[in-house]
Amino acid sequence: MGYPQKLLAPGEVISMETRPHWRALFVPGIVLLATVFGATWLYFWIDTNAFGGTIMRWVVLGGGLLIVLLWALVPFLRWVTTEYVFTDRRIIVRSGIITRQGRDMPLSKVNNVSFHVPALGRILNYGGLDIQSAGENDGLSIQDVPDVEDIQRRVYELIEADDARRRSGMGDPTIAPPLPE
Repeated sequence: MGYPQKLLAPGEVISMETRPHWRALFVPGIVLLATVFGATWLYFWIDTNAFGGTIMRWVVLGGGLLIVLLWALVPFLRWVTTEYVFTDRRIIVRSGIITRQGRDMPLSKVNNVSFHVPALGRILNYGGLDIQSAGENDGLSIQDVPDVEDIQRRVYELIEADDARRRSGMGDPTIAPPLPE
């Protein structure tokens, strides 16, 4: 992983970062295996002299590639390009294959952090994290978070540490941090 340090504020430290749960790759993996098996079987089953032979083989190859592209490769790329980053000052969600989308929420604006774990999530250890904001935004809802209960607890710890940092005066935005030489 490794969220780029240049995108962090001066003095900001990454506490934890993760991707969506691996179960998001389960169905695309099955689609990939089934398509490769099925397309290979069909390709060799089609007789070159019957059914328009060579043309049908190209149709099978094209259809197989299209299925692999849309239902295996695109979900994998979505999974790889989605990241959840929790710093000592904010929560960052970034996603997107070609165009990037991002959402940040300062820890100072967080009112409530709750989670929900579906039945399968109890077995595979994932769930959804709902973060309510004190601002006018709707809050932040993150799905397929691995170890969601642990992350919820750690977010509360980050909120308390951020509150203590701001109360001690170390978080004063009018004081510029020293520039590196």
